[in-house]
Amino acid sequence: MNKAFVKESSEDNDDDLDIAQPDVPAGTKNYMTPAGHRRMRDELLHLIDVERPEVVKLVSWAASNGDRSENGDYIYGKRRLREIDRRIRFLTKRLDLAEVVDSSRQENVDQVFFGATVDYATEDGEEHQVTIVGVDEVDLDIGHVSWISPIARALLKAKVGDTVMLFTPGGPQSIDILDVKYPLPDSGR
Repeated sequence: MNKAFVKESSEDNDDDLDIAQPDVPAGTKNYMTPAGHRRMRDELLHLIDVERPEVVKLVSWAASNGDRSENGDYIYGKRRLREIDRRIRFLTKRLDLAEVVDSSRQENVDQVFFGATVDYATEDGEEHQVTIVGVDEVDLDIGHVSWISPIARALLKAKVGDTVMLFTPGGPQSIDILDVKYPLPDSGR
């Protein structure tokens, strides 16, 4: 049978899920805030020191029970172990490439750079606040946007009082920079 019609098992394609992770643009560094770097490092250590040993213990116990083909603990444990190992590889790669930028040391505090929290107003008068962070730290629910996102690119290097152009799918939109803030030293933000 032609390989095009054969579904490969998920075990053969462990790296396929890595594709869904955000990419750092080619030729650039993986910029991160100190807090984001700390969170990723803590997650990596937790996976290595706590979760992986627990799952290995479960898989060993399940394997000792005999028939593995219908052993749910064994099958789930092996799948979870692959997920943990995939995440460990991803975090290790990202942390190895990380360039930690401490924006609390920014001297030019009225201009937008990596790590800045920016208050801006759109043409319709609506006010927004975003913090420019690394690609691995994005959380739109709390206003953390990637430094490579369109809004961040529009804001970077602008100053308080400037009007910049944001190019959206609906067309260009001018936005006014109202305020720029940087975290205080050791605030963990």
